[in-house]
Amino acid sequence: MGERIHAIRSDSRRMLGTQHVRTELHCHTTASDGRHTPAEVVRLAHQRGVALLAITDHDTLAGNEEAASVGQALHVQVIRGVEISALSPGGEVHVLGYGVQPRDPETQARFDALRGVREARARAILDKLAGLGIHIPFARVRALAGDAVIGRPHVARAMVEAGVVATQNEAFDLYLGEGKPAFVAHLGLTPVQAVQLIHAAGGLAVLAHPGLYLGDLADLIDELVAAGLDGLEAFYPLHTPEQVESFVRIARARNLLLTGGSDFHGLEGEGAAPLGSVSPPESEVAALLDRLGHALC
Repeated sequence: MGERIHAIRSDSRRMLGTQHVRTELHCHTTASDGRHTPAEVVRLAHQRGVALLAITDHDTLAGNEEAASVGQALHVQVIRGVEISALSPGGEVHVLGYGVQPRDPETQARFDALRGVREARARAILDKLAGLGIHIPFARVRALAGDAVIGRPHVARAMVEAGVVATQNEAFDLYLGEGKPAFVAHLGLTPVQAVQLIHAAGGLAVLAHPGLYLGDLADLIDELVAAGLDGLEAFYPLHTPEQVESFVRIARARNLLLTGGSDFHGLEGEGAAPLGSVSPPESEVAALLDRLGHALC
C-alpha cells in the first residue's frame, strides 16, 4: 500500500513540479446534480493537481465508469463512489460510499431503485411549490436533469429559469432547504440501510458532512457505528475548526477513518468550494487506500 500512495504522490509531483499533492474525496458530476460531466471533472482534477479523486454522485453509480476511463489516461487515481441520501428522525443524512462496485443483480437493482425514489421526491416538491402558487412543470425539471438522477438543484435551476428566484442558493434558502416551505424529506433509505447497501456493494461507508446534521449527532454516530460505519467526513468546507477537531477526536475514539472533500458541484460563483480545495492529511488518505485495497480503479 505504501508503494501505491507513493506512486500517486510521484505522478502528481511530476505533473505539477511541486511538493503539494491534492486529493478530492467528495464531488458530483452530471450523473446527478453537478454541472460537469465525469470526464470533465477528471480533467479539471488533473489540471488542479488532484492525484486521487472519488466520484460521489447522489444515489447513482452512473458516472464512475467514464471517470475511471479518463482517469487512467490522465494518471488520476479514481475511486468509484456514491453519496446515498437517507432519512433519520433528526433529519436528512448523507452517507458516502467508497470502492462501491455491486457484483450481484440484487445489489445493483437496489441502487437502480434509488432513481425512482428521487423522481418521486421531486414530484412531491413540485406539488408543495404549486401549493405556494409556484408552478414548475416536472417535464422541465426532467429536461434540466437530462439522463441524471433528479435532485433538488434541478428544481432550483428550474425556479431560477422561471424567474421565481434569482439564484439556486435563494431557492434553497427560501423554499427547498430543510425546514423551508417546499422541503420534502428523502423518501428512501434509513441511514443504517444506506450503510448496509454500501457494504453489500463492497464499499466503505463514511458519514458525510456530520456538522450539517440537524438532529442528535451523537445518537446518529452510535447507531451507525453499531451498523459498521467505516469513517467520518471531518474535513469539509462548512465545518468550523472546532467541529473538525471534535470529529477527529470522535473518529480516533471509535477507530473510524477520516476523510474530506469539497462537495464540488461546479457551481462557481455561488459560494461553492473549488475542486480539490479540501484535502485530508496524507496519513488519513493512506489509511483509506489501505482499507480499499483492490477496490481502487
